[in-house]
Amino acid sequence: MWVSPHLGQDGKVYWKADSDSQLTKGLAALLVQGLSGCTPEEIVRIEPDFIAMLGLQQSLTPSRNNGFLNMFKLMQAKALELFVQQQQQRQQQEQPEAKSASVAINQEDKDSLSMQSPSNGGESDDVDAEPMKPAASNTPVADRMVYKLKSELDPVSLHVVDDSYKHAGHAGFKGGAGYSGESHFTVEITSARFEGLTSIKRHRLVYQILEEELKNSIHALSLVTKTPSEAGH
Repeated sequence: MWVSPHLGQDGKVYWKADSDSQLTKGLAALLVQGLSGCTPEEIVRIEPDFIAMLGLQQSLTPSRNNGFLNMFKLMQAKALELFVQQQQQRQQQEQPEAKSASVAINQEDKDSLSMQSPSNGGESDDVDAEPMKPAASNTPVADRMVYKLKSELDPVSLHVVDDSYKHAGHAGFKGGAGYSGESHFTVEITSARFEGLTSIKRHRLVYQILEEELKNSIHALSLVTKTPSEAGH
């Protein structure tokens, strides 16, 4: 199952969910409809008693009942993260703006992604050449992510934002990124490679590309994946 929360300007959470299983997709739709429009604090405080009130326990197998409960707990956990972020952001408004690393790529500067060739004075006319590998920097994890995603997905647009500073009090903040402290990211990517793929399969594709970073450095990764037509390109 894939589930994604969005915190609106009104301070309330709005959900999206999907699944390869039609039954799971239907159960997820119940939670999406029921929990959208609530504040993170309201979602965290909800007791699972409503599951019995809906009569689902009589209609589902024990394993499906457990799956639905786990689905609800997952959404509560994500809502709790949003609640913590809200509290941290309120505190940070009175402090200097924290460091955030971001990289944006659009169609106009895609020519700069090709690797320079020494044989022709540093210029390359080969549009299929691999992007340049990132040099040493203060954001090595973000740099590797950008390099791999550009190499594998040839994106029309790519935006990688380091959100780690929002999770300074989180247990996974340090991650495995060493001195850089890069652990939480939001990635928005538009690529023709996503054509014909569901949200789950798009995310799995990105997870495969970033497998090493997810194992060693990244604690949380939020994805927005679109095709060029969906993004209006």
